[in-house]
Amino acid sequence: EITADRKRWTPPRAAVGAAGVVLVAALGLTTWQWLDARSERDALLADAAGREQAEQVALDYALGAAEMDFRDLGAWKGRLVAGTTPELTDRLTRAATSMEQIIVPLQWSSTAEPITAKAEAGPDGTYTVDCFVSVHTTNAQAPEGIQSTATYRLTLDSDDEWAITEISGIGGEALPEQPR
Repeated sequence: EITADRKRWTPPRAAVGAAGVVLVAALGLTTWQWLDARSERDALLADAAGREQAEQVALDYALGAAEMDFRDLGAWKGRLVAGTTPELTDRLTRAATSMEQIIVPLQWSSTAEPITAKAEAGPDGTYTVDCFVSVHTTNAQAPEGIQSTATYRLTLDSDDEWAITEISGIGGEALPEQPR
């Protein structure tokens, strides 16, 4: 039984205030860590989505470039320059015109199947993608067909609607700026 002369014990106000400050600080730290982790996760997801998009664009291009039929070079030329920058379109058009002198007499036809593509993010929204395409080619010298693997290294600009800005073979040089 508590008598009237005994007072209830209450903690000092400073202790209550300190506990409140610690609680608010802990809550703030936890919130900051959660937001930081969320931001990091979002950045990783965006990076993965960008690489996946770059790989798909590059692989679609590589398939179109590898498939040709000497009876319909216009369709091949269209696929060869599709999605490329104006400067690259000019270089590819010149290269395709030179290749016609070989493709038509050899009666060259090829089909392609995707193998894989691997993208790496670069500076300023660019991606470099290595593509591998399985190509089956028939021509006057090999009417039974030849199986090969075509390799492409493409540079894409995600800030320019995934425009292809450069093309080369893997470990090779890019297309020449001017005819040689």
